[in-house]
Amino acid sequence: MDYLNYNKQAWNHQVKQANKWTIPVTPKQIAEAKGGEWEIVLTPSIPVPASWFGELKGKKVLCLASGGGQQGPILAAAGAEVVVFDLSDEQLNRDREVAEREQLNITTIQGDMANLEIFENNSFDLIFHPVSNCFIPDVLPVWKECYRILRTGGSLLAGFANPVLYLFEDEEEVKDIRLEVKYSIPYSDMIHASDERKKWFAEKNYPLEFGHTLEDQIGGQIRAGFVISGFFEDKFNDPGHPLDKIIPLFIATKADKL
Repeated sequence: MDYLNYNKQAWNHQVKQANKWTIPVTPKQIAEAKGGEWEIVLTPSIPVPASWFGELKGKKVLCLASGGGQQGPILAAAGAEVVVFDLSDEQLNRDREVAEREQLNITTIQGDMANLEIFENNSFDLIFHPVSNCFIPDVLPVWKECYRILRTGGSLLAGFANPVLYLFEDEEEVKDIRLEVKYSIPYSDMIHASDERKKWFAEKNYPLEFGHTLEDQIGGQIRAGFVISGFFEDKFNDPGHPLDKIIPLFIATKADKL
């Protein structure tokens, strides 16, 4: 299966279905960001500490796999020079809509997060990469490319899923998840999911997902050359999800290129 094309179309459909990660920010949020009052997330609910961004005015920021008209416009309104890079053209359209509505300077580029050859070495001061590498089978190229295109002194802010999330079969209704270990990590919907389940994905237009080891998620950043200087965990913040009561399912890191 061509997972890139499949996931692009799936996310385009999610835009039509008004998935919460495809709803653009409001004019009020943009006005507040221009006035210095703003926050954005890498993971489902906990805002990223302001100290992780530093002074944004004049910084060149890459919002990596971060389309949807949410983070990019806020960062642009806060004074950054923003490039939004995403696989889904409909997600990028959300950023274009906000940029036109609010007269923001945002560049949008469509592509695969694991292939950033369009960018030269040392192109960005900051990379903002919210939970999204669960939609690709190999995260190591992402970390290597991020290190290459960051300037010395720059930071990669990344959110990703705890692999525990992929040990269990996620039924259509969250309440139906049975906490019986079914899969191993690393996990791939392409390899481990049954044909029936893949058919169900296609019918629902859900993107294919991949569960990565912490060795690849955190160790991979370190091996790429980064120094981890910030870390926190987060939850779905969904009272109906049984795992939310047991363990944080998301991780955010600040990784610096020294």
